[in-house]
Amino acid sequence: MVGNLLLRGMLVGVLAGILVFAFAHTFGEPLVDSAIAFEDQMAQMKGEMPEPELVSRATQAGPGLLVAAVVYAAALGGLFALVFAFVYGRVSPLGARGTAALLALAAFVVIALVPDIKYPANPPAVGNPDTIAVRTELFFVMIVVSIAAMVGAVALTKRLAPQHGIWNAVIYSGIAFVLVVGVVQYLMPPINEVPEQFSAVVLWRFRATSLGMHVILWTTLGLGFGAWASRLLGETRKYPAAASRSGLAPRRS
Repeated sequence: MVGNLLLRGMLVGVLAGILVFAFAHTFGEPLVDSAIAFEDQMAQMKGEMPEPELVSRATQAGPGLLVAAVVYAAALGGLFALVFAFVYGRVSPLGARGTAALLALAAFVVIALVPDIKYPANPPAVGNPDTIAVRTELFFVMIVVSIAAMVGAVALTKRLAPQHGIWNAVIYSGIAFVLVVGVVQYLMPPINEVPEQFSAVVLWRFRATSLGMHVILWTTLGLGFGAWASRLLGETRKYPAAASRSGLAPRRS
């Protein structure tokens, strides 16, 4: 069953990657072109020679972007399916669709939204090449902290639920998650390397488009995989352990 879920997660990830590519190619690539044009203009003003183009923009914005989006989304789809197989019937009494939707929402928050608030995505020409290693490390540290805070919030919810009720437990845990993340983001060093002449409109639209790509990715995984997993689990009935824990096991007369 885990293998079947893994395969379906990767296939849904391929679909998500295609949708992300279509969105990024339509709305993101024109912004990248604008940023590259700004970068070339700044280089000309400094008297610098333009760097040779090893891969054409047409290839980068077309086949290159498609392959990257599909491979990335397929890998995340496989990981999503494995995490789903682990939490299904253990974290909540929700069925396959509800569990997948809740898991996708949590993944979007901890992997995309929280890190993006502190360290948002930047187009070309924004950012010092000498600090790329430091910026990458800080971004991944933010992801790790966000995931750890979410895991702690789930554990706190399960601990508080018997005494305070599920809704109050969720509210208390959500407040704790926001406080932990907020304190960590406040303590982590800020990064502001946007050139003064760079268009604020291009920067804002690029960051909104980047976040929109994650919305499409995780929405497709949550809804698409949830529907497929629900059909698979409902037809085969080969998930007795999780089904019994979630109250979904079929009754026998």
